[in-house]
Amino acid sequence: MTNKLAYLLDSALALVGLFALIWFSLRALKTSDDPKALIGKWIITYIVAVGGFCFAAKLVVGGQVGWLAPFIIVFIGIVMSVLWTPAISEIITRPITGLFDGGNEPQDAKPLYSTAMAKRQRGKYLEATLAIREQLAKFPNDYEGISMLARIQAEDMKDIPSAEMTINRFCAAPKAPPKQIAAALTQLADWHLQLAQDPDSARTVLEGIIARFPNSDMAVAAGQRIGHLGGAEKILLGKYDRQAMAVPHGVDNVGLMSSTEFLVPEAENPGKLAGEYVKHLDQHPHDTDIREKLAVIYADHFHRLDLAVGELAQMINLPDQPPKRVAHWLTVLANLQIRHGAEVETVRQTLQKIVDTFPNLPVADSARSRIAHLNLEFKARQDDAPTKKLGEYEQNIGLKYGAPKQYPGPADE
Repeated sequence: MTNKLAYLLDSALALVGLFALIWFSLRALKTSDDPKALIGKWIITYIVAVGGFCFAAKLVVGGQVGWLAPFIIVFIGIVMSVLWTPAISEIITRPITGLFDGGNEPQDAKPLYSTAMAKRQRGKYLEATLAIREQLAKFPNDYEGISMLARIQAEDMKDIPSAEMTINRFCAAPKAPPKQIAAALTQLADWHLQLAQDPDSARTVLEGIIARFPNSDMAVAAGQRIGHLGGAEKILLGKYDRQAMAVPHGVDNVGLMSSTEFLVPEAENPGKLAGEYVKHLDQHPHDTDIREKLAVIYADHFHRLDLAVGELAQMINLPDQPPKRVAHWLTVLANLQIRHGAEVETVRQTLQKIVDTFPNLPVADSARSRIAHLNLEFKARQDDAPTKKLGEYEQNIGLKYGAPKQYPGPADE
């Protein structure tokens, strides 16, 4: 019974060893860079090991090893070391080298557009699009390939409808990232404006971004671009509808005059600018550049810090704004508060909001430093402020501002 149990145990261990050897061999064959060479090593190992040991066994005479047997064993060892030393050393060093080169981790498949780029540089645009489409067949949602294909169609082949179809097909994909959709549509709007000189189509595309991603930073950026389309339209139309410009006669004998101050062009009226900005914002409320300029005019020209704070607060409270822009608006607000007599504690709260909202950004360090020296900044500004005669600021105080209309803005002076 004991012999049978030992036989079963030896058989089980032999099977486990056999399966382990098969598993190791298959894994090695799968991960090998040269499977044919590995199979050749196995064959040579089997022939040398089995043949050598069988030949050595025949040399055993009367229970004693012949003088040639040790040399045969040494020969087998040399052959095995030549065959397997590189593989064994690779197994030992692979965990260390894998920290630097990634080891045997499979590389992520990526599309290759080098062929398409080379064909585009040689002016073979149709062949370039075919090369891109071959890659897109394998990676249908790759933004780089979609963008390159649409760019060739629009900029090189002057086929904006095809470029629009390419971008719309990408934007219709259910897994397309919103940021990439907005970037693709913005590029399409630029092509409508710059290449086709079609501001209406550009406006339609940008309005589509706002409708698709409402209350987002992408919608705000699209709204701001829409607000500036009017100026671009005038420039485009000006190329084909150039009006004759009347040039007034210059001043004679300007060198003999005692003063030429009257020749200096007048600065643009801030009140007039504010009115234009208010009308612009009625149509394009997302234009943050114009709103910021209006806030500065409210504070610096009309001395209405309350209106300036209202304009800046609208931008600061916009959702999904880039941190740098929000920090910039808070900094502008703090500057206006300092210039126009706000309390030290009010300015400190404004700067502290930068620190609390963006604690890990460089702007937070600047705000902390400014808070630490805020009293000195106030004192320096008070020392530099010009003295005014008593009663100077009361003159015409009732005529300075008018009642605000639907949109808070200064009245005509």
